[in-house]
Amino acid sequence: MTEKTPHPAAIDDAVFLGRAVERLSVLIAEQSKTVFDTMGIVIPVRSCSLMTVLATLGTASASDLARELGHSHQLVMQKIPKLLRLGLIQHRNDDNDARRRVFMPTDEGLSQLAKFGQCTVLIRAAYAGLFAEVGDVRQFVDRATDALHAKPLDKRIDSPG
Repeated sequence: MTEKTPHPAAIDDAVFLGRAVERLSVLIAEQSKTVFDTMGIVIPVRSCSLMTVLATLGTASASDLARELGHSHQLVMQKIPKLLRLGLIQHRNDDNDARRRVFMPTDEGLSQLAKFGQCTVLIRAAYAGLFAEVGDVRQFVDRATDALHAKPLDKRIDSPG
């Protein structure tokens, strides 16, 4: 008697939930970029939250930004060079720790954030229409995230044996 090897899951299977959410994230970023281009916004779509937090704080280290955003220090540091090149942020050494850099928005960065602020009204309205069509995806994602924090995936799997 031979035991059959289970077939791998099809890529649209729930097993690949992370892939489906990532596909949605990429699609949103691509379509947001089109809107940004139309409105003259040069802030990279995936850096808007970082720019918003930095403007709120005024000045912040990469560690401060990572903590506020709930991201890794590494992810924040991957975004910083492009924001510097675009002239949206600047940095200086920390007066108390020469090894630490402190970032702050430039005048151009603040101007871009003002444009982004105007754009958020339009995007929020577009999402309201989308959510009326498919349900509030944001609430669903937040609830799923909270549930996985409360009970991680590995605790949701019955151990074989």
